Amino acid sequence: MNTFFLILIGLPALEIFIMIKIGEQIGAFNTISLIFLTAIIGIYYARIQGIQTLRSGIINIYQNKAPVFELMSGASIACAALFLIIPGFLTDSVGFILLFPFSRKILLRIIFRKRKKTNETRHNIKTIDGEIINKDKDEL
Repeated sequence: MNTFFLILIGLPALEIFIMIKIGEQIGAFNTISLIFLTAIIGIYYARIQGIQTLRSGIINIYQNKAPVFELMSGASIACAALFLIIPGFLTDSVGFILLFPFSRKILLRIIFRKRKKTNETRHNIKTIDGEIINKDKDEL
């Protein structure tokens, strides 16, 4: 709960700080123009990547394959579009990292690798099945 409030307050403060520092270097109008330009380019590119991911997922469905990577890729594209809509340079950079297929594949492989390790440790637990038999004293 405290982490949520820290992110809720800290992220906009950090974004404003970065905008002020960049605005000192290149000017206020150029900073605002750059924020709008990154949002427009990012949303356009997210649309293109989303359509390509949708096509790839449909091809996998026709081939009777599970489109797991396409689903995860589509979710990361949606998150990238959200980060690109939010004004700021930090969120835009995270959005562009999630948007490019090369970096998205690397991130998804890292996530799947960690998930695979946790699943392997869960399946390696050895259990012994047993049955309890109660014998009465009268039967002895």
